[in-house]
Amino acid sequence: MKLNEFFSILEEVAPVALSDDFCREFKLYDNSGIILNCCRFVDGALFSLDFSQKAVNKAKAHGCNLIVTHHPAIYGGITKIDAEEGKTAAIADCLRSGISVISMHINFDVAPDGIDYYLMRGLGGADAKVMSSVNGGGYGRAYDVKPQSFFDFIKRANAEFTTERSIGYGNLDKKISRVASFCGAGCDGDAMEFAIGEGVDAFVSSDLKHHDIAYLLERGINVVALTHYAAECYGFKKIFLKIKDKVGIPCEFFTDADLI
Repeated sequence: MKLNEFFSILEEVAPVALSDDFCREFKLYDNSGIILNCCRFVDGALFSLDFSQKAVNKAKAHGCNLIVTHHPAIYGGITKIDAEEGKTAAIADCLRSGISVISMHINFDVAPDGIDYYLMRGLGGADAKVMSSVNGGGYGRAYDVKPQSFFDFIKRANAEFTTERSIGYGNLDKKISRVASFCGAGCDGDAMEFAIGEGVDAFVSSDLKHHDIAYLLERGINVVALTHYAAECYGFKKIFLKIKDKVGIPCEFFTDADLI
C-alpha cells in the first residue's frame, strides 16, 4: 500500500483539516500529518501513542516501515539531529531504517469518534454537551453517568483504562451522576468554568495543577487525575481497531506499560 493511501484512510476517521480548524479557532498549535516520508510503500504499520525509541525498536522487530502516533514525532523547532542520543535519536533511527512516521494529534482528539469522545464513553457517558465545537469536531464533554459513589467511579475508571496510577481527590462517598472530562492536559480556566456551569459532580483530565484541583474541590467537584497516557491510549486503540482491518497490511499496537 502506498504511504499516501494509508494516510487517506486515517483521514477518513479524522482529517487533518479538523486540527487546522481548531488551531485557527482557538489559537492553538499542532503538527499533524506525514512527519517523516521514508518509504513510498508501506509493508506494515505500528500504532504507538508516543513517538519513542521503544516504538521504533518495536516497529523494526515486527517488520513495520510505518509508525502512526498520536503525539507528534516533531512538535517544536529542531535545530539539529543527534543520531546517538537525545530526543532526535529516534528520528535519525527512522531515517536510517526507512521507517515513515504519521502523527495525528488534535484531529484524533476532536474527531466525532475521537479520543475525547472515547474518554467519555470509557467513563460511562453517552450523550454529552460539548464545550468546544468546530466543523463537526468537539473537545470537552459534560454528561450523565449511572449514579455511583466516587470510590466506585474511580475503581471502574481504573479497570476500564487499565491503570493503577490514577489519583482521586474528594470525598469517596460522594455520589457521582454527572461528569466533565477532557482528554490530555485539558484542565484550564475555560474547562473548569464549563464544568461548574454544567453542575458536574466529578472532573476528569490529566496533568492537573495543584491550584486547579483545589479550585474545583472548593466548588464541590471531585477530581480524577488519570495518567495522560491511559486517558488517551484508550481512544487511540479504539481508532486503531477501526483502521487495521481497512488497510490490508499487518498492523501492530504498542502499549508502553511504564506510562499507562
